[in-house]
Amino acid sequence: MRLSGAYPAAGLTALVMLAACAPETTTGASVARAPQTTVYGGVETLLLDGDLVNFRVAARGDADTTTVADYAQCAAAQYTLIRGYGFARHVRTNVSQEGGIWRADAVYTISPDLPRGLRTLDAEVVVQNCAENGIPTV
Repeated sequence: MRLSGAYPAAGLTALVMLAACAPETTTGASVARAPQTTVYGGVETLLLDGDLVNFRVAARGDADTTTVADYAQCAAAQYTLIRGYGFARHVRTNVSQEGGIWRADAVYTISPDLPRGLRTLDAEVVVQNCAENGIPTV
């Protein structure tokens, strides 16, 4: 190809940019993978003492630390509403992963009134957010 005119460098630049837009080809072991989805396991709820509740959840697929922590929070919020309360306070969450399954072991206190502390949640708001994000509750 011969470039002519007053701006031959501009034509060359355009060709280089056009080539950069061409689809990339792959060879060898590269294989396109279908997108994974999160598969949520069940929720195990253990009443530890009065208003102190332990939630154990599991997820697999494209799950990660945040996925199972959010799942535990959703379970805690729904449980709070089932018990007739409106608020919960996060105490702790331990997350582990083994064999492609992520697990969270979370503890929350539940109460009818907004508890003291920084890690509190309004159960109705959290349950609504969980539904909007496709995260199951209890």
